[in-house]
Amino acid sequence: NVFLNYSSYLRSLKSSLNHKMNDQEAIVLLKSDSHEAFEYLYKVYGGQVYNFSKLYINSSEDIKEVVQEVFVKLWEARSFLREDENFRGFLFIVTRNLIFNFYKLSVLRAYEQSNIDSYNIEEELQAKELNNYIDKIIEELPPKQQEIFILSRKENLSHKEIAELLNISERTVEVHIARAIRHIKS
Repeated sequence: NVFLNYSSYLRSLKSSLNHKMNDQEAIVLLKSDSHEAFEYLYKVYGGQVYNFSKLYINSSEDIKEVVQEVFVKLWEARSFLREDENFRGFLFIVTRNLIFNFYKLSVLRAYEQSNIDSYNIEEELQAKELNNYIDKIIEELPPKQQEIFILSRKENLSHKEIAELLNISERTVEVHIARAIRHIKS
């Protein structure tokens, strides 16, 4: 029976974990969800993937992330692996692709950040220009209107607080503010 032969082959491979395993044996076991085979491949190739990534990436944290992602991809693709193909070549192609993706993402993040920074600077400049323009218009108001408007909008006092401070009615405060706003809008 083919299944029994394959099962006994897997058992013999698992028992071979106690001695030196080769890549082909590890891949066969990995395809049957063997964590031991995965650990073996990680121990054999983890440092090599790390050193290869180090050629292209400076941050050790980023390198560790790439190594981790390579082995996550290995685990996810384990059922598609072929023990008769060059496993080392496969692993380094995956690593290379992840490094390229890493670069693409970092360039994209830098581009987005530069756009956000320039957008914020533009917004700040526009806000500052608008504020200066409004200040000039406020200077054109009659002195009492100007004082009431500044107390309301820049000092954030309520109509009641302004009325008490200036010893005038709240209605007078409302009228002055309404006229000031009309003047600013015109």
